Amino acid sequence: MEAGRLVSGREDISSLFPEQTPAAKYKDLSRQFSSVRQVRGDGNCFYRALCFAHLESLLHNARAVQRFKETVIKTSQDFTSAGFDESSFKHHLNTVVSVVEQCQADEQEDRLLQLFNDQMTSDSVVQYLRLLTSAHLQTHADFFFNFVEAPNLLVYCHQEVEAMAMECDHVDILALSQALDICVHIVSMEGDEEQLAHHVIPEGAEPSVHLLYQTSHYNILYPRPQH
Repeated sequence: MEAGRLVSGREDISSLFPEQTPAAKYKDLSRQFSSVRQVRGDGNCFYRALCFAHLESLLHNARAVQRFKETVIKTSQDFTSAGFDESSFKHHLNTVVSVVEQCQADEQEDRLLQLFNDQMTSDSVVQYLRLLTSAHLQTHADFFFNFVEAPNLLVYCHQEVEAMAMECDHVDILALSQALDICVHIVSMEGDEEQLAHHVIPEGAEPSVHLLYQTSHYNILYPRPQH
């Protein structure tokens, strides 16, 4: 990945392979996915990857982009319901709306890449997603508190979710996917030596985003066309 970049250009899937003979799971990965877009490993990679990949999947679909913009605008109600002061989220929400509007005006991958490689813009998008995840966890506390390993859900949200550079957990992924109505397919290289593990969140939905999870890091995957 190029120095200084937060999100890379698309690269052949083989760029992920070790120099020695790749394990079976790498070959399996190559059969299913043609390319990868790498995301900087700074603790924010899941959030950055999810938003970039979702917006990229909406390019050239004006109606879908508009629907997503409306969803983002409506999340101000989630923040209010969770007791957030408007000053804590309004700027970051406006940043995301601005990014979406620029995608509407210029339906080009290069523009999206430029926005996500601008540190201030990109980090503001990540902060919005973190705050939204926290708000969703808090407003659905009856469901989520069982999954959180912390003294209480509020402590978990403040320390593990809202803080930048903290790696996300499965519960955070589920909360954010629900809050923005995004289905994500996570392909994990962890665990079994021979087989990839596949997780679709939420289960049963059609994913718009495909992410590779490897050594606590997320990159964006692009499936091979189905024949």
